[in-house]
Amino acid sequence: GEPTCRSQKLMLQGGLIHPSSPGCYYYMPPAVRAMEKLIKVTDEEMRAVGGQKLNMPSLSSAELWRASGRWDRMGPELFRLADRHGRGYCLGPTHEEAVTELVAAQSNLSYKQLPLRLYQVTRKFRDEPKPRFGLLRSREFYMKDMYTFDASEEAARQTYDLVCDAYRSLFDRLGLPFIKVRAATGSIGGTVSHEFQLPAGVGEDRLVVCPDGHFAANVETLNGEQTSCPTCGEKLAQTRGIEVGHTFYLGTKYSSVSNAIFYSPENKPQLAEMGCYGLGITRILAASIEVLSTEDSIRWPSLIAPYQLCFIPPKRGSKEEEEGAALLERVYDDLAEALPHLAGDSVLDDRTQLTIGRRLKDANKLGYPYVVIAGKRVCEDPPVFEVWHQNTGQVLFLTKEGVIELLSKVQVP
Repeated sequence: GEPTCRSQKLMLQGGLIHPSSPGCYYYMPPAVRAMEKLIKVTDEEMRAVGGQKLNMPSLSSAELWRASGRWDRMGPELFRLADRHGRGYCLGPTHEEAVTELVAAQSNLSYKQLPLRLYQVTRKFRDEPKPRFGLLRSREFYMKDMYTFDASEEAARQTYDLVCDAYRSLFDRLGLPFIKVRAATGSIGGTVSHEFQLPAGVGEDRLVVCPDGHFAANVETLNGEQTSCPTCGEKLAQTRGIEVGHTFYLGTKYSSVSNAIFYSPENKPQLAEMGCYGLGITRILAASIEVLSTEDSIRWPSLIAPYQLCFIPPKRGSKEEEEGAALLERVYDDLAEALPHLAGDSVLDDRTQLTIGRRLKDANKLGYPYVVIAGKRVCEDPPVFEVWHQNTGQVLFLTKEGVIELLSKVQVP
């Protein structure tokens, strides 16, 4: 079908994704680079709150899911299959059962070993009835999911606040305008839940927000038509959002099923208090393109752009051709020496049979944060380069030293 939203259209046009079957995509090399950068930034934030990374099987046994009651409750959303011996499995859309079984298997867990904050970044599966909007609602997607185990409800709620703050930090670093809203607990369960939403016209969630920031909620959590802020009485504004993160305080819902216990200071067995925390990795990629881009050009959060820099040498046959190409190469060499982290983050558009304008248009579409052009002024003394700073829309004319100074501020995860 036709692309139905801006991010899907731009990602298909830019060769970032290629459709496979409904709700499944090939992620092309630039998309994988952006995703790997996003995972690096996510890892930094998770490590900062004591997260330990692991990897759990995608195949999850039906018995585990039956024990928690979700085999039936999740209904047709689960991809189910049986092995040659007739044993049932599902492809994990989420891993509460699996991680709780893992922790329950640690037979002598002491309170001294808590809190445990375990997370993974992995491919998840959900049998969407109507996959749409490209990577915003697909059947296969990448997610960061963290599961925490604490010794008391109070400690678990502290962990909850800590991870929510890590999510805030992540979205702030990406420069994404998010709202944290009160949310329903749905099929995952628990007693407290929040979503991190990016306001966007194509968003599938309806949100109400206090203009002074006292209150924000997903409409599905409200009783009836709540129109004013419960704190200040101001009229609530309505908006739509794309959910990019979800946090849950679970209590002992899963630890009681699997008997995930630890031993207290008095050596008494106690159930661990749990929380779970999801971040949609591929959804953040698409949602950030959705909210930052123009109709015909991708704009990335600069931290996770697949490449930071595109060099455009002069057109073949132009009077600047030889000198310009040599000078541009020198800029690259000096840049690689001064800022080695940018050397592998640069692309040379060597299609010199095309005009500079045509190549600049392509660079614009793909959203390189910086484009350095050897144009008409490259033969001046000293040589002057044209630098496009995509995210601010500025065009600067700089010497080689100026180019290096401008790019010294660029961060790569």
